[in-house]
Amino acid sequence: MPADHDTILAEISQMLRAVLPGIDPDEEITKGTSFRDDLEMESIDVISLAGRLQARYGESVNFAQYVAALDVESLRGLRVGELTEHIAASLDQAQASDSAAPVPVAGQ
Repeated sequence: MPADHDTILAEISQMLRAVLPGIDPDEEITKGTSFRDDLEMESIDVISLAGRLQARYGESVNFAQYVAALDVESLRGLRVGELTEHIAASLDQAQASDSAAPVPVAGQ
């Protein structure tokens, strides 16, 4: 079953509110929300978010590796929707890998 983008977006939104307590509670975090321009995230905030993502999604979602692969302009313009897509793709890939793994047979 493919990862639910709306659920992932809601979870990211909760994490961002925990990392950035200055976000107005009435401010909606959407797929179009920019980490830099809209949320004004600092480096330490990104590290905190990475820790929360690791705790929630485990090894299947490597935020540090994802960010490291971006060029400077892409990193500056990174939006919540792009992270949502990355998480969904990572979870789907992990699920597909788990499904394709051979099942051990008892007694062998």
